[in-house]
Amino acid sequence: MMSEGAETRYQPKKRLFIGLLGIACAVVLGIAFLLWWIPSVGLVNIHPALPVVFGAVLAVLSLVLVGGLSLLILTLLTGRDLFFSERLRKIVIRYLFPGIISLGRLVGVDRDTLQQSFIALNNQLVRAKRIRVSPDKALILLPHCIQLFDCDIKITGDIQKCIRCQRCDISGLAEAAAERGIDIAVATGGTLARKIIVEKRPRFILAVACERDLTSGIRDSYPLPVIGVLNHRPNGPCFNTSVILEEVRFVLDEHVLPVSIPS
Repeated sequence: MMSEGAETRYQPKKRLFIGLLGIACAVVLGIAFLLWWIPSVGLVNIHPALPVVFGAVLAVLSLVLVGGLSLLILTLLTGRDLFFSERLRKIVIRYLFPGIISLGRLVGVDRDTLQQSFIALNNQLVRAKRIRVSPDKALILLPHCIQLFDCDIKITGDIQKCIRCQRCDISGLAEAAAERGIDIAVATGGTLARKIIVEKRPRFILAVACERDLTSGIRDSYPLPVIGVLNHRPNGPCFNTSVILEEVRFVLDEHVLPVSIPS
């Protein structure tokens, strides 16, 4: 079972993204009403039925918007893969995220905080699908900053070079991957991460990174299911970062099948 410390990192952040989605939904509904009300004065002079037709079209669009938001909230509350959850994830990742980032900037929300909320929302939608893959179809992607900056052994390209000195979290992550027979790789940037994904062709990815890299990675990797785990940066960004190993192990146990032992 997941420890309390790891559990709390998943729960509170997604509410911010949902809240901004709700605000955006209210704004769109208000605009839809104005688009109906203002032209209706002129449309009635063209034909008496035009305001009704125009209002019906806007009402359908508004219902689709509200229904989609409601379904998204229900998916998060129940933790179940409800109807169209994958399509909802696509809409959130491809279309809503840029608009929500802009809205957050207008209302003064910190970008990192908003990205944390997006990552938590994505994680919940992936969890709702109850994905379970074999170890050979899973991949752990790590940032190079998890390794100590002054380590003489550079594990980028081959994490098995790690001598398990326990000075950084690379050793624990490599052991967790080896125990489960999962591929693990270190990416120095988005281009290398995409190259690794193309070569490995996984069906599930656990990615460890900062808010910015996780957000871009989740969007670039779609439709592949990606669970994002935020790293800790006590020494500042991109320098001797760390990760909660218990959280990584929990995600792997949740989505990757146990290694089959030959009889």
